[in-house]
Amino acid sequence: MIHSNINVDYRKLGLHPAIIRALDYLKNTDFSVLEPGDYPIEGKDMYAKIFDNVPKKAEEVGKEFHEDYLDIQYFVTGGEKMGYAIRLKQPKVTEAHVDRDLYFTDEMDNENFVDGLPGDFIILYPSDLHQPGVILNGTDVYRKVVVKLRAALLEA
Repeated sequence: MIHSNINVDYRKLGLHPAIIRALDYLKNTDFSVLEPGDYPIEGKDMYAKIFDNVPKKAEEVGKEFHEDYLDIQYFVTGGEKMGYAIRLKQPKVTEAHVDRDLYFTDEMDNENFVDGLPGDFIILYPSDLHQPGVILNGTDVYRKVVVKLRAALLEA
C-alpha cells in the first residue's frame, strides 16, 4: 500500500511506468465534468471507475481484495477512511465476483486506517486487503476514482 498526493512529484517515488501512466491520467483529467461509470485508459489492462459514494460505518463496509488488478484509489472531493492490511495468507472468501476481480472476506488481521482526502491517492496491490468507504468527517457524498491496473503490466 502506498499513500501519497497527486500534487507531489510522484515521478520521483520509484514507481513502475504503468503506475506513472495511471497517475498522469488522474492528474490530467477533470473528473468534475464526467459522469460516474467506467472509462478505458489502456483497454482492460487499465481503466478508471468513477464513483459518487456515501461513506458508512466500518461495520457496514466490506473487506476486500483483488487477485489480478491493483487499485489506485484517488479522492476528487470529500474523503474516506480506508482500512488496510497486508495479506499474508489467502483469506476465506465470503463473496466472490470473479468477473470483476473482487473478493470479500471477514478476515483482516492487523488492520490500520489511513485518511483519503482530496488529491490523495492510495495504491493497493493484490497483496493488500482493504476496507474502503468508511466515514471520515461526515456522511456527505464524495467523489472517488479507482484506476484498475492489471498486475501483469508490472512484470514488463
